[in-house]
This record gives sequence, C-alpha cells and structure tokens, in this order.
Amino acid sequence: MSTKGIGDTAKSRLRGWFLADITEQPANHQGPYRKVATEEQKHPWWKVMCLTGVDYFSTLGYQPGIAALAAGVLSPMATIVLVALTLFGALPVYRRVARESPHGEGSIAMLAKLLPKWRGKIFVLVLLGFAATDFIITMTLSAADGAAHLIENPFAPDSFHDKNLIITLILLALLAAVFLKGFTEAIGIAVTLVAVFLALNLVVVIVGLYEVFTAERLITDWTSAMTTEHGSIWMMIGISLLVFPKLALGLSGFETGVAVMPQIEGDADDTEKDPNGRIRGARHLLLTSALIMSSFLIASSFITTILIPEDDFKAGGPANGRALAYLAHEHLGEIFGTVYDVSTIAILWFAGASAMAGLLNLVPRYLPRFGMAPEWGRAVRPLVVVFAVVAFGITWYFDASVDAQGAAYATGVLVLITSAAVAVTLSAARKGESRKAIGFGVVAAVFLYTTVANIFERPEGLQIAMLFILAIVVTSFASRILRSFELRAIDVQFDDTARRLLTEAAEFGQIRIVCHDAYRLDMEEYRLKEAHQRKDSRIPGAEPVIFFEVKVVDASEFSAHLHVRGCQEGENRILRVDGAVIPNTVAAVLLQIRDEWKTLPHVYFEWTEGNPVTNLLKFLFVGEGEVAPVTREVLRRAEPDVARRPHVHVDS
Repeated sequence: MSTKGIGDTAKSRLRGWFLADITEQPANHQGPYRKVATEEQKHPWWKVMCLTGVDYFSTLGYQPGIAALAAGVLSPMATIVLVALTLFGALPVYRRVARESPHGEGSIAMLAKLLPKWRGKIFVLVLLGFAATDFIITMTLSAADGAAHLIENPFAPDSFHDKNLIITLILLALLAAVFLKGFTEAIGIAVTLVAVFLALNLVVVIVGLYEVFTAERLITDWTSAMTTEHGSIWMMIGISLLVFPKLALGLSGFETGVAVMPQIEGDADDTEKDPNGRIRGARHLLLTSALIMSSFLIASSFITTILIPEDDFKAGGPANGRALAYLAHEHLGEIFGTVYDVSTIAILWFAGASAMAGLLNLVPRYLPRFGMAPEWGRAVRPLVVVFAVVAFGITWYFDASVDAQGAAYATGVLVLITSAAVAVTLSAARKGESRKAIGFGVVAAVFLYTTVANIFERPEGLQIAMLFILAIVVTSFASRILRSFELRAIDVQFDDTARRLLTEAAEFGQIRIVCHDAYRLDMEEYRLKEAHQRKDSRIPGAEPVIFFEVKVVDASEFSAHLHVRGCQEGENRILRVDGAVIPNTVAAVLLQIRDEWKTLPHVYFEWTEGNPVTNLLKFLFVGEGEVAPVTREVLRRAEPDVARRPHVHVDS
C-alpha cells in the first residue's frame, strides 16, 4: 500500500471517529455520558437532580465570596432577597416550563413557537447567544474557582502560586478530553459528588453557626457594622434590594434542570405526548434543589460574612472565591479543609461537564435544523473542540479571575430566566389563565429589572454576551448561505393522485414538468402557459404536461418534509407541494421522480424578471427569486453524474 493510501485511510478513520455521534435527537444524550438511543436508561428524579446539581450546588464554592464582595455586611439580607426571588419567582416559572416543554426544549423553544418565521429564528439566535454565555462562563468560572481552591490549599506546591491561568486551562483541557473520549456513568458520578459535597458543606455550616452563636460579640459586631454603615433597617432593606442583582449567580441551574428532563424516569403509562410522570419528577427536582440551595445560600452568607474579615474577600485574599473552604481550613483543620478542597474542585470541574452537555443539547437542536450550522454541527466531538477553544479564549481574556467573570455569568443566567418568565406569562395569557398571567408578569418584570440593573452595574457581562450573539448570528447566516444549494428536503412523499398522474405521463416515455406560479391559478393562465411551453420548448402535442406548483409556507425553515399532492382541474394535471424554498423543492421532487419512475424527468421554466442580486436575496430569505438557474445548480451538486441528472429547460 502506498504512503498516500495509508494517509488517506488514517484521515478517513479520524473523520469517522470525529463524526461518529451525529444524531437527530440531541436531547437524548448528555454529552460524554450519553446512551445509545436503544439502550438509554432513565433515572429517578433525585438522581437526575444531582446531574443538574453539579452546576447548581457547585456555586456554593464561590457564591458566598462573591456575595460578600457585592453586598458587604448586608450579604445575608441581600441573599434572603435572592432566595425569595428563587422560591417565589424562578421556581414557579420553571415548574411551568417543565410542564410545557417536557422533552428538554426549555424556554427558548416556548418563545420560538410564539414568534413566526424569521423573527422567531433571529430571536432564537439571540437567546442562544445568552445561553452560550451562561454555559461557557459556567465552564470557565468553575474551572477558575477549582484552580483557586487548588492553589490556596496549604499542601499545594509553592510553584502553583500565580499559575491560576495555566491550571484553569489544564482543567478545561481535561474536560474536553473526557468529552472526546466519552464515558457512561455520569449519573452515578454526579450523585456521589453532590452527596459528598453537600455533606461537607453541611459540616462547615454547622460548625460555622456554632462559632457564631457561641461568641456573642461576633453578631454584635456585625449588627453594629450594619447600623454604622447603613443606618436604619429600612435603609438596609432598600440597599439589599438594590444590590441583590449582583448575587444572581445563585439562580443558576434552573435552565439545566429543564434540559435534563429526558433523563427522568416517568410512569409506566407515560407517552411521548403526555409524559406526566416525567413532568411530576421534574417539578420535584426543581423544588427540592431550590429548597436545598436556598438553605445553604442563607446559612453560608451568614457565617462567611460574620466569621471572615472583609479584606480577605478581596482579590488576592485567602477567602476570594473560596469563602467556605477558608472556614473549613480555619475551623476544622487542614486535613478536613483539604478533603473539602478536593470535593469542591471535583464538583466544580464536573459543573463544567454539565454546562458542556447543555451546549451539546442546545446547538444541535436548533442551528443545523435552521441550516445555520454545517452537518457536523450535530456531532458531539467537533462541537466539543469548538466550545473548548472558546472556553480557552474566555479564560485568557479574564485571566482566570472568578470575580471578573461573575458579571458575564449573571447576565446569561438572568436573561434566560427572564425569557422563561416572559414565555410562561404569554402562555398563561393565551390559555385564558388571567390570574396566573398577572402573577408571572410581575415575576417577569422583577427579573427584567434585575437583568437591567446587573447590566448597568457591570456592562462587561452584556459585552461578552453580545460577542457570543454576534459570532452566532454571523456564522449562522454564513452557514445558511453556504448550505443554500443543498436539496433541503427531509423526504418526499406522493399521494395517490400524484402517483397516478406521474404514472400516466411515464407511459408516453417522458415525464414533462412545467413549473407554474402557485398564486396564479385561473384556467386561462394554465392554458397560456401550456401553449407557450409546447411552442417554445417543442413539447409534442400528444404528450401530457404536468404543472408543478410550490407554495412557500415558511422561508425561514431550512428543510421540510415534502408531501406532493396531485389534482386534476379540467384537463390540467397539477402537482402541488408546500416547501421552504422553491428551487430546492423542485430539485428534490425531480430526483425522487427519477428514482421511483426510473426515467429522467424534463422540467420547464421561464426566466425570472428583475435584478439578479435582488433575486438572489429573495432566494436566500424568501425562498423564491431566480428559480431556473438555482434549480439547475442544486441538481448539479446533488447529482454529479450528468447522465442521471433531470433535464432543465428554460425559455424567454
């Protein structure tokens, strides 16, 4: 075998391995721990809660420190506001989302259904930009915090200090490597990590509360500091309401909780249309995780604010990004503290896996279907490489700083929760549930305020999100243009009348198709069109012609199931089909006719009037435009063999 042949074989194998995970069901697998569809296992809701909990609960690793930086001595009060918004705002919203999108689609799909055509597609792209911000920053921030826990551990080598960036990049590279290789026991790993992490945090919280309540001066000093800095209790409440948007990281996990719904074990009588057991399990998941997290948020913010000096929370301080770990080392010894660090690093690293899995569920669900990503965009491994490269860039940009990434993370989280609140508000209003619509509307308004306040306070979060949105929109439309000459038909089916008309035409030796405007249907138009084509294209008078009409229903859709309907109006034989675009639909139907009737059909067009550039834009965005040459180009790309290509005729 030649060297070239060996190289080609190696490239072919690498390509096959790289694209092995292309799937039409993105929600059915959770990144590297996906199951083959026929072997996919479901799990009790509490186990799946741990899968989303590695994202949600892991924020305890850095949330108390960020809260202390943002709110100072008012951190516990601002956290109570956050918890109230969690339990009485986000939780009801996402319980409704779980009921209305039980297959893991989430609020993005709910809103996409409410906005038609291109407006819906562009809106989805914008939301995907914010979702990408949320999930990518989850990966980078979690890895950065894991690196901080490693570096600050007293047993860590001195050479690790000032190496946050390198260690963070190594953690992200390991994450990508695991996704590229694949493993299958993520649920079991998640349950173990969450159980150990929460148990260790419970010990730290109990010891912290003991330290607080056995030293009366600590509470006295704290309350005195609040009074000195902020005056009356009403001023404290007001300031807490104003600063709590900075604590929005504690709201993460709800969107992930809905995304993992397909993993939940339902009832025996669940159906794909009505998975009531799965919905009930998801709602238990959301409630339980919110209650657990709310309890830890309040307790952790209370003990860290009172027990840790304020300067230690600042950048470079020993409690920065690791407040509970600081207490673990300070009050329970270095051995326990080290065990806590290892547990925290592990769950933060696995939170990145949960975020990566969220991206792998979102992107294949939308972009390839919209024609806004290449076909490999439905495969896991290429996407893992893309997301890993982006994560490396974000980490470098923020220099692996947990504090610096907080704003971008909060922006992504808040926009997604706000969109979910708006989605359920509109859903309730459409279903005539006026009281619920008002309640959800109030929640949506609160989250909108929180989002706007966060953006004004720290605009860098919106700036990062806008970069993601711009990148997604530009690459999406570039992909749409590059893929515009594909057949874009999922399948082609003919009804009985269409089959009869085509069979009768085939008996004359040729099937002659005359393309006709689907919006000019009077008998005189048909008569004139047939006479014109028979004369100019020299179609024998004895051979029947079949008019073919494509009606563009939604040009923003990239591909469609084509159901060709036949009808006969007087002497006119007509095939009609609804599609996303005229030229590609014509090409797909012609090739299907060739394959089923074993003859090369002839198709007849008239040249399209108008500016070629305008017609090209109409083709790309309206599905019409320069039909004849585009149909021929689509056929050329779909069928390289000229001898097997349908004949295209165009007259003036």
